[in-house]
Amino acid sequence: MKNWMLGLALVCVIPACVTINIYFPAAAAEKAADKIIDDVWQLKNGAGKPAVNKEEPAAPSAQ
Repeated sequence: MKNWMLGLALVCVIPACVTINIYFPAAAAEKAADKIIDDVWQLKNGAGKPAVNKEEPAAPSAQ
């Protein structure tokens, strides 16, 4: 009976010691955030053009 309880205790305790660490590259995350912020500010200031939906045909230009 003792062996069974010891085995059960080990089965419960050992997985609790496992840690999974995920590291994000800070430079890449900062670069992506800067790009998003720049895009938002350009659209807010009217300097940027809204994205064109590729599924819809473009309007013909007057010549």
